[in-house]
Amino acid sequence: MAKVTFDVDRCKGCGLCVEACPKKILAMSKDKMNAKGHHPAEMTDQEACIGCAFCATMCPDCVITVEK
Repeated sequence: MAKVTFDVDRCKGCGLCVEACPKKILAMSKDKMNAKGHHPAEMTDQEACIGCAFCATMCPDCVITVEK
């Protein structure tokens, strides 16, 4: 199983990772806000992650880390 972590304080909420996820298990947080005032991306179902790292590849700010 893959482990995906986000540096939420650096996330600018662009949503590119959400669009890139083939399993559609990433979403923009509706209730959390980071220090910059953005709603960061978050994992909705860690168990379903296949570890493809498309999300990390698409992130322009290198906010996402995928560990297999």
